Amino acid sequence: MKKPSLFVAIALGLLAAVPPATARDRAAVEQLEVRARPITNFRIGRDDKQFGPFEFVGGLEMTSSGRDFGALSSFRFLSPGGDFVGVADTGFWFFGIVTRDADRRPTGIGRFTMQQMVDAGGNPIGEKWLVDAEGLDVTDDVATVGFERNHRIARFRIDRDDMKAPFRELDLVVPKVELRRNKGFETVARAPADGNLRGSLIVVSERSIDKQGNVFAAILEGPGKGVFTIRRQDNFDITDGAFLPDGDLLLLERRFTMADGVAMRLRRIKGDTIAKGQIADGPVLMSADMGYQIDNMEAMDVWRRDDGALMVSLMSDDNHSMLQRNLYLEFRLHED
Repeated sequence: MKKPSLFVAIALGLLAAVPPATARDRAAVEQLEVRARPITNFRIGRDDKQFGPFEFVGGLEMTSSGRDFGALSSFRFLSPGGDFVGVADTGFWFFGIVTRDADRRPTGIGRFTMQQMVDAGGNPIGEKWLVDAEGLDVTDDVATVGFERNHRIARFRIDRDDMKAPFRELDLVVPKVELRRNKGFETVARAPADGNLRGSLIVVSERSIDKQGNVFAAILEGPGKGVFTIRRQDNFDITDGAFLPDGDLLLLERRFTMADGVAMRLRRIKGDTIAKGQIADGPVLMSADMGYQIDNMEAMDVWRRDDGALMVSLMSDDNHSMLQRNLYLEFRLHED
């Protein structure tokens, strides 16, 4: 595998890129055709299916002629493994469905639409720094979105055909002065109702760190409301997260260096270490480098398949770069 070029390095850093089209010349809702090339092997050139506790089920390389397609930062399933909603860091909502074969493997993306985020007057917001959406939780018909640059956590009513401005903003809990400009809240996730966090919403920053080098995070509600941190390891940044049924937090992490290129890993944060004033930590379950079918992995969700299997789905953010890819990857997490 060749080392990445300088152009790849630049592309990975273009999180501040200007949206590909101006606000005034697009429809409210774009219907896009997404072409999907199946990925049958996670490790390039190998038939391995098991990667630690994860079994690779299948994946897709997604492309579209739509100029706004890409920059996929976070998503959540509205139905298990089927309909989904997501946010792009260029200030767009996206909706779609994962189609499957008789063996439940992903085969394509259907009913895909995108629409631009709007202000209180219903006007599309063209300034990226105002709508740099990075994290997403969905509870019932409400989407809670974490934004960086203009740091905030906002709530929206979900309407596939007409996403409006937020109806509420939440207390950040983490002092805004501690949030780095382009390393703010990447994870917005709700804990299980029967766990020690009692269904509370939590947020985790990408790389806003304290004096000890730990990553700022917070419990946003409930009796445990307050700031905690997550121990940062091996120069990986946090790009998304979702709770497992037992109350542990599964984190998606990413690293990029000129020497080694891009890498990703999945790390399990022990639920009983998530508490106000504590440093949460946990083991790495799986890691992958450029010898695997990965890219700039930014989005993740956890869900139950109809046969009871616990599933983990990932998406990548191509930064609207011709040198990067939009991927969908799906794993079964084998439970002990």
